[in-house]
Amino acid sequence: MLVKNPAQAQEEDNARKVVIVGAGVFGLSTAWYLLQRGYSVTVLERASVVPARDSAGYDLNKVVRSSYADSFYTTFAREAIDMWKKEEWDGCYHECGVFLPVTTGNPYTSAAYDNDVASGANVTAVRSAEDIKKFFPDDVPTGFAAPSGDVLSGYINHDGGWAESGRALELLLERVRAAGAEVLAGKEVAGLMRKGAANGTQTSPRVAGVRCTDGSGYRAETVIIAAGAWTPRLTQRLGIEFTMGVWAQKPENEATRVQQVQELQQEAMGQHVGVGVATGQVVATIQLTEEDADRYRATPVVLDFGSGFYMFPPTKDNIVKMGINNYGYLHQPSSAVPSTPRTALTDGEDGLRIPKEMVEYFRNNLKKIYPELGKKPFSGTRLCWYNDSPDEDWVIGYHPAAQGLLFATTGSGHAFKFLPNIGRLVADAMEGKLPPALASRFSPHRKAQVNPTSRVGPLPRPLKLDELCVEADLSADID
Repeated sequence: MLVKNPAQAQEEDNARKVVIVGAGVFGLSTAWYLLQRGYSVTVLERASVVPARDSAGYDLNKVVRSSYADSFYTTFAREAIDMWKKEEWDGCYHECGVFLPVTTGNPYTSAAYDNDVASGANVTAVRSAEDIKKFFPDDVPTGFAAPSGDVLSGYINHDGGWAESGRALELLLERVRAAGAEVLAGKEVAGLMRKGAANGTQTSPRVAGVRCTDGSGYRAETVIIAAGAWTPRLTQRLGIEFTMGVWAQKPENEATRVQQVQELQQEAMGQHVGVGVATGQVVATIQLTEEDADRYRATPVVLDFGSGFYMFPPTKDNIVKMGINNYGYLHQPSSAVPSTPRTALTDGEDGLRIPKEMVEYFRNNLKKIYPELGKKPFSGTRLCWYNDSPDEDWVIGYHPAAQGLLFATTGSGHAFKFLPNIGRLVADAMEGKLPPALASRFSPHRKAQVNPTSRVGPLPRPLKLDELCVEADLSADID
């Protein structure tokens, strides 16, 4: 009878073990797919509660759309939408439709319309403000006046809407745990274990697990970094050689903002994407009365790629949420570290404040769509922290010089809708099964591509703490 030595037995035991760092969209979705393939999965979350209350995904809601200028995402999103309708998501998905206005010179929405039509989506084109208003309740006053010289049009994608994002993460967490994963909170990763490392020496570049700040260690054949907006800082802490985001390398010059944006966009293209850049995206909410909420309940999601403004119908708690899909803000406590999230967990209530300039931007855009809501007080604000790539493609792949270390990140503000299926891509990448075109597209050491991107405005600029909103800025707008 052949008896295995302890070291050999331990190595074979580790062969099917995977450690995932981060219990957000990428982390939980990946855990689910790996569990279905027979792996032993441990998920480590830095926050004391899972899902992390300050993660981008743990929110009231997220847009679910197939309207992309890139046909890959259109197809993948339509698959996700079909999956959202399944029983395991317990009605988290609300198919109210997504209205996308378009004005002259907005190529992203036009390309998205073409892709939606080609994919067989149920869409209705609209050619005037009168046509648009047909898709909104009669007792809801709407604006939709075209800017001078523009032709107001757009389309409704009826095969879209929104998902209860926080609840969806909680549901998936339950399924992941029930399937056998160990999900541990309060586990901040401090370092990597290496295979063969002993007495301070390293005999192999292969990663063999992680060490946490509390002294615990978790061995695995593969470590997946799925830490969302905390990925760039974590990567630096782990001492991993990687390109950080190119966008953070030049300060913004207000006098030449437009020219600099164009220069930096061109500079980003053709450079290595690396592990992305953490950016804060602004969100605001309005608390409606039950009566007002009932009037707005049947409205579609509004998503304007021209201004970046988007908003949702009221939630069951009568809250209307809105956001701006732009390049966001950087938070660098010092020049020695990359942009790092500033949230309610790191800075208390102060971490929820957004730049004062964006409060006014919210109000101005809201008035153009729903004039009466534009006068109401805001009930809350938040900076939602994403990890971004310059081409808005994800990073899903192994580190080129650290065997066994795989990155699943740069959701770039549009990953949540793929919660039901994005983990399959990561599992395929881990097993070397990702189609070559996708492996190249999502490679962590790829060069940024010239893709049509959905965001507007200047590239990420510094978050100035002395210019954040205060409670008085959120009050009602009284003429």
